[in-house]
Amino acid sequence: MTEQGGGGDRPARLDAVVRGRVQGVGFRYFVAHRAFAAGLLGWVANEPDGSLRCVAEGTREVLEGLLAELRRGPPGADVRSVDVRWGPPSGGVSTFGIRSGGHRGD
Repeated sequence: MTEQGGGGDRPARLDAVVRGRVQGVGFRYFVAHRAFAAGLLGWVANEPDGSLRCVAEGTREVLEGLLAELRRGPPGADVRSVDVRWGPPSGGVSTFGIRSGGHRGD
């Protein structure tokens, strides 16, 4: 996945896959709490391969703050890598939620 530049106040979409010890440590709730508090839209889910995926929409500046949180993780997590892809918002989400395993994405 690629990381590209962009304007801080323009709407954007962050699609991030976090790898390491990221399941069973409250990571989804950690992300959801921060995203909701920041007014972001999207979702977070555990993936079958043991990674965690977060898709969020909002301003680039606020999304950069969430990305910093993803790279840090909650206590007990061990973040090894974060693959990031930026794009335009899809507008297909109306809140921020936690999805269970086997989700279908957007």
